[in-house]
Amino acid sequence: MSKVEVLEKIPVSLPELKSELTAIEKRDSELGFRAGKTKEYVNAFADLSKTAFSDLKKQLDALQIPRLKEDHIVKILDVRPKSVDELNVVLQGYTLTVSKENMKSIIDVLNK
Repeated sequence: MSKVEVLEKIPVSLPELKSELTAIEKRDSELGFRAGKTKEYVNAFADLSKTAFSDLKKQLDALQIPRLKEDHIVKILDVRPKSVDELNVVLQGYTLTVSKENMKSIIDVLNK
């Protein structure tokens, strides 16, 4: 058995996953069980288009918040919290501290 080596880890957003699943469904004419369940989930929760997602991502990148990486930004945009408390809950899963002022600026961008 060959050894699998991970070359690069890239976070995938829900809108990107939705378009990839659509392309796979067109190519194969049918999705497997897991892919079908994933598509149901993505259709229920991914309400942003790829362009809107990329625009919001650029706006959050422009804030230049210290230690906030692409993984964190993708998760924030997938969940899209409405308040600082909800954002704090999203970021608790990471070893990351963000000041209240920076959290407030993130929420301001998301609520536009």
